[in-house]
Amino acid sequence: MPGRILPTFTLAEVQSHNSKKSCFVTLGENVYDVTDFVDSHPGGGDLVLEYAGKDIKDILEDEASHTHSEAAYDVLEDSHVGFLASADGKAKPAAAANGNGVANGANGTYVHPRTGMSCEEDLSKDTDISSDYKTHKFLDLSRPLFPQVWKGGFSKDFYLDQVHRPRHFKGGESAPLFGNFLEPLTKTAWWVIPVVWLPPVSYGLYLASEGFSNPLGEVACFVGGLFLWTLIEYIMHRFLFHLD
Repeated sequence: MPGRILPTFTLAEVQSHNSKKSCFVTLGENVYDVTDFVDSHPGGGDLVLEYAGKDIKDILEDEASHTHSEAAYDVLEDSHVGFLASADGKAKPAAAANGNGVANGANGTYVHPRTGMSCEEDLSKDTDISSDYKTHKFLDLSRPLFPQVWKGGFSKDFYLDQVHRPRHFKGGESAPLFGNFLEPLTKTAWWVIPVVWLPPVSYGLYLASEGFSNPLGEVACFVGGLFLWTLIEYIMHRFLFHLD
């Protein structure tokens, strides 16, 4: 059911996609990305662009202007990228939300409206890379991620919506970040950390011991410093790196 995983767009966001490079249309509450269809539209691309960022219900049903076959609706179904948000900014898909902020799925299961997850097992399901990219138009997990984020030009709302949708890379491996000589630096075996850091830490403790008459004082300072830095690092990560 698309409502479980597709993002929501405000009317202003849809209206901003009004060019040949990015063409969105709506049909009721559904949002469609018909950019790839502009050049192949039987009636000409100009007609599609005339309704870019707008609702196409009237033109689809206007037999005097152009009768649309079932194929036209099939194209729309393949181009479905999300739902139109209501005036208060909330999603308007068919799944209804209960008091706990989760949506009731098609099979009676509860589905979180933001993440599309219904249970803990959903977090470990392998993500279909091709289907995920086609559905969300966010990141292609088969290609390096950093360049895609850097050049993506995603809106803030769309980006936040997507990063809150868990994606589990097949086989439990890491998705490629750089795809070049920097890639080996993005992951390491556990034993590399103590091998690299124990020598300089040990040497630092040796130098510091000359300033302590009591070894317990050095141990207390080391433990206190480790605790203080861990706390500072956590605070920075929690409140600075995740700053909205």
